[in-house]
Order: sequence, then C-alpha cells, then structure tokens
Amino acid sequence: MSQYPIVATDEHVTRQVLSHHPELMVVAFRFQAKGAVGALHSHPHVQSTFVESGRFLFTLGDTEQEFGPGDSFVVPSGQTHGCKCLEPGMLVDSFTPRRDDFL
Repeated sequence: MSQYPIVATDEHVTRQVLSHHPELMVVAFRFQAKGAVGALHSHPHVQSTFVESGRFLFTLGDTEQEFGPGDSFVVPSGQTHGCKCLEPGMLVDSFTPRRDDFL
C-alpha cells in the first residue's frame, strides 16, 4: 500500500505516487469512467506508460493510437501527449527523473 495520497487530477481520474527516488518515479493513474480525459500536456521527463487495465486512445505528438491491457510505450522528453479513456482502468507511469511536482 502506497504511503502517498490519492489526488484527483480531473473528473473521474486520480493519481497516486507508488514509489520514487530522485532519478525515478512510479505513479498509478486510475480512470473511473469511459470518456475521462488525461489532458494534453508535455514535460521534460521521459515517461514510460504501462496499461494495467482498461482501454485508452492516446495522442502522442501528431499521432493517435489505442492501447489496452499489457501494452506499454515510451513518451520522449517534451512530446505533447494525453489520452481519452475508452474503458475504465489503470495506467502505471514511470518518470525519469522524478516529477517533483507530484510530491
């Protein structure tokens, strides 16, 4: 069980830090309803996303791609990205370096 709080990031979306070190952070994002959105954004961190459950339509730069359970991908530093939930589920993101704005 994580010692970090569950934080609402948008309607029907929560974030919880699972573990971290200055060079790496693991975060769970839970999407509780179809249509929930992870808003388009970018950051200097390299991000790896693992789809634990659910289905998601991701915008990665200029492309859109659907991902489901067991899929994973990397978002390069500075790339604009976001998602729309097609089936409720959970994403597990890893960031390097750690996202201090999440602490």
